[in-house]
Amino acid sequence: MTDQLIAPPAVEAPPASWWRNAVIYQIYPRSFADSNGDGIGDLPGVLSRLPYLRDLGIDAVWLSPFYSSPQADAGYDVSDYRTVDPIFGTVADAEKLIAGAHEHGLRIIVDLVPNHSSDQHDWFKRALAEGPGSPFRDRYHFRPGKGANGELPPNDWPSIFGGPAWTRVTDPDGTPGDWYLHLFASEQPDFNWEHPAVRDEFKTILRFWLDLGVDGFRVDVAHGLVKEDGLPDVGGDAEWHLLGVGESPCFDRDGVHEIYREWRKILDEYPGERIAVAEAWAPSLSRVADYVRSDELHQAFNFSYLGTAWNVAAQRQMVDESLAAMRAVGAPTTWTLSNHDVVRHTNRLLQSGDGEVAGRRPTEVDPVAGLQRARAASALMLALPGSAYIYQGEELGLPEVVDLPPEVRQDPAFHRATGQDGYRDGCRVPIPWSGTQAPYGFGPDGGGSWLPQPDSWAQLSVAAQERVPGSTLELYRAALAVRRSHPALAPTDNLRWVPASEGVLAFEREVAGEPVFRCTVNMSDQPVAIGRPGELLLTSGSLDGTPDNVVLPPDTTVWWSI
Repeated sequence: MTDQLIAPPAVEAPPASWWRNAVIYQIYPRSFADSNGDGIGDLPGVLSRLPYLRDLGIDAVWLSPFYSSPQADAGYDVSDYRTVDPIFGTVADAEKLIAGAHEHGLRIIVDLVPNHSSDQHDWFKRALAEGPGSPFRDRYHFRPGKGANGELPPNDWPSIFGGPAWTRVTDPDGTPGDWYLHLFASEQPDFNWEHPAVRDEFKTILRFWLDLGVDGFRVDVAHGLVKEDGLPDVGGDAEWHLLGVGESPCFDRDGVHEIYREWRKILDEYPGERIAVAEAWAPSLSRVADYVRSDELHQAFNFSYLGTAWNVAAQRQMVDESLAAMRAVGAPTTWTLSNHDVVRHTNRLLQSGDGEVAGRRPTEVDPVAGLQRARAASALMLALPGSAYIYQGEELGLPEVVDLPPEVRQDPAFHRATGQDGYRDGCRVPIPWSGTQAPYGFGPDGGGSWLPQPDSWAQLSVAAQERVPGSTLELYRAALAVRRSHPALAPTDNLRWVPASEGVLAFEREVAGEPVFRCTVNMSDQPVAIGRPGELLLTSGSLDGTPDNVVLPPDTTVWWSI
C-alpha cells in the first residue's frame, strides 16, 4: 500500500458540534435494568445505572421505544406516542431519566417510529370500527383487493417479516373488506405520509418530547415513510430485506426528504443542538448521505460498515467510501458494529468473516477467538473519525445467545416461513451486572429475566470485569477516555492511510496537518512484527516484542501516540 491523503472536503463542514464525534450508547430498555422484579427492564432501572454510563465515557444514550404498545414487535408497534408503556414506567419516570442523564453529563436520544403504528392505535381502531369511507382509513394505506371478490392482496409486496405485506379486514357488518398495508408485522399498519394529518401529528409528537428535554431522535425506518404513487407491483418472486433492496417502490423514495426538512426546522428551534439520526437502509452510501444534507437530519447509521468483511481491502475501501459520501454533504460519518437487530459482532465477524447482515442465522463460535476479533474491531471503530454507536453489552464482550428455545423467542418473524430471519432475540438477552447466578443483578433476586441468560455470563458481568486490567469493560473505558482526551480524535475528517505489512491495516489521524495518532490492526491469521511508531496508548490484546519492535497477534488493534 502507498500513502494516501484523503481529498479535501467537497462541502465545508460547520463548526464542531457535540454530535459530530459523539459516542452514543444504545439501550434496549427491556434488557438493560429491571427495577421492580417483573423480569423486564424499565426506565427507573436505566436511571439507577446512569453512574455506570457516565463512567463508561459515552456522550449520549439512545433508548429503544418505551411508548405505550401491545409489544407485538418489542415496542416498535406504538399505540400512543405521548405515553410510556406501564411495563417501562410513566412519563414522570421519563422526565426523571432525562433530567438525571443531564445531571450526569449525558444526552438522551429517543426512538421515534413514524413508518407505522400499532393496530391498537386510536386512529387505526377507528378506521376499522367506522368501516369503509372512514376518514381515518386515509391516514393508512387501505386498498380493495384483487380477484373476483377482492380475495387477493392489492399488490405483490412482501412483508419484511414474511408473507404478504397486506392483511384483509372484516367490516363492521361482518363481510370481508379492504386490505391494509404493513411492511412489517400485521399488527404494524403503515401510515400514509401523503395525508396532512399524519405529518401534523408527528410534528406535535416531536415537540412533545423536545419540550420534555430529549436531545434528539433516532428515526426508525427513516427510508420507508413515502411509497411510490399507485403502489405498483414489484414483479417476480418479490422478497426483500431492509438492506440491499435496490430500487424499491416502498423504500428510499425522494419524497421522504421533504418530511425531514420540516423536522429539521423544528429541531433547530430548540436550544442545545437537538438532533435526529436516520435508520436509513439505502442502495448506496451516496443515497444514505441524502438524509444528512445540511437542512435535513444530522446523522445516518452506516449499515454498510456494519456488514463489511474483516479484511484489509474491504475495511479500507468501506472507510474511504463512507468518509467520501458524508464529506460530500458536510456530515460526519457514523460507525457501528452491533445493535438490537443484528447478531452481536462477537459472533458475527467470526462465523462468516464478514457482517452478513441479511439472511444470517447465528451460530456458535469459539468464544475466545470471537471475543478477540470483536475487541480488535471495536478498537478500530472507536479510532475512526466521526461518531460511534455502542450497543449495550458489547462493552462486556457479550456473545450472541444462539440456543434460545423456540417457546421463549418473541421476535415476530421467528415462526414465519420467510422474512427477516427471526433470530433477533439472541442479541436482546438482558445484560449481566453482578453475581454468579441469573439474573446476574439485572433485577431483584428472584425476579428472573424475560429471556433466559446463559450460565457462562457470570464471568462477563460488570462486577466481574470492573477494575480488572485487560477486561473488555476496561478496554472500552480506556478507549473512550483516550478518544475524549486525544486532540487527534476530535476532528471528523483527518484520516491518512500509511503503508503496512500484508494483512495489516494502518492509518494516522492528524492535527494541524501533522500525524500525531496511529491505529494499527492485524487482520491476518498470523502474528506480525512491526516497528514501534510511538508511545503505546491502547491495545485490544496482549503484545510481545522489544523496545524497538512489537509483535501483533492475529485480530489485534493497537493505538499509538506519535
